Amino acid sequence: MSSTFFIPAVNMMGIGSLDEAMGAIKNHGFRKALIVTDAGLAKAGVADRVSQLLAQQDIASVLYDGAKPNPTVSNVENGLALLKSSGCDFVISLGGGSPHDCAKGIALCAANGGHISEYEGVDRSARPQLPLVAINTTAGTASEMTRFCIITDETRHVKMAIVDRNVTPLLSVNDPSLMAAMPKGLTAATGMDALTHAVEAYVSTAATPITDACALKAVELISANLRNAVANGGDMTARENMAYAQFLAGMAFNNASLGYVHAMAHQLGGFYDLPHGVCNAVLLPHVESFNASVCPDRLRDVAKSMGVDVQGMSAEQGAQAALAAIRTLSKDIGIPGGLAELGAKADDIPTLAANALKDACGLTNPRPADQQQIEEIFRNAF
Repeated sequence: MSSTFFIPAVNMMGIGSLDEAMGAIKNHGFRKALIVTDAGLAKAGVADRVSQLLAQQDIASVLYDGAKPNPTVSNVENGLALLKSSGCDFVISLGGGSPHDCAKGIALCAANGGHISEYEGVDRSARPQLPLVAINTTAGTASEMTRFCIITDETRHVKMAIVDRNVTPLLSVNDPSLMAAMPKGLTAATGMDALTHAVEAYVSTAATPITDACALKAVELISANLRNAVANGGDMTARENMAYAQFLAGMAFNNASLGYVHAMAHQLGGFYDLPHGVCNAVLLPHVESFNASVCPDRLRDVAKSMGVDVQGMSAEQGAQAALAAIRTLSKDIGIPGGLAELGAKADDIPTLAANALKDACGLTNPRPADQQQIEEIFRNAF
């Protein structure tokens, strides 16, 4: 069976890469950028820094800081209106997954017209989005380099998954110096998001030798560096390793896709407006416990990459060791123990499960399950 590997054409990484990226942007001949970010990064002056660097290259910019933690249809529409009224010819996303996804929605609609909901699903657009440069400030979502765009429909209370080659950014930038100020909670949540990407890609039915290599190296780097990154945000070695780890995890899931952890986490985020990475972290061991019945050997590999001595273990024992290692890492970095702590309600499980099953069957490559099984996983996660 053939496979296709998606990734931006140019990806700049390491301390100082933000400054270097400005020359690459200028070489494209762009004249005016819409900088899409969130209020926090705008207030912290990060957006101003990017604007000043652009100005040094004779590139004008307009700021849109309306990207919410779970970007909505309204966020996309408001940003698109500003882009059109300002005459911008390209978009810069600045931040983590939320600004990147919001910017993708804006850029996609700018080039293709219509409403963002029209692009829910796989490869629904006709033309590439307006050129997008994605400058990353977190180590988790990998949205700066993927073909995934997640937008909350606030009317339906669901997250729309847009998987489209045309939302792949033109250029991604991962400068660890922009990640040093991330709070502990955000560092933990985004790090577990990256771990979830890697694990789900590795057990995916669409995995290939290329995605396997990316996924296992990501698991190794996250296991070795996430605790240090959370405990000491100024540890630039840990920050840089986490930047590479989340990027590798992105390379894996961008091509092998995801599974029930994300399908379920999307519903929690859309229904309760919860942090995506935290939802993933809580659900991950429960979903992989389900997967362990059919791919224990793969989870044994995950345990080994997490530093567990699996010599002499059966595949089943190795799978259980992986689940234990995931739970230990989550606990060590302060992830809540269950969905009840996040404010989720057991009465909502049937609705959450039905929406998750639709998400999974339509957009990912999960192990077979039905709504009753997904409901049981949700209950176990409480």
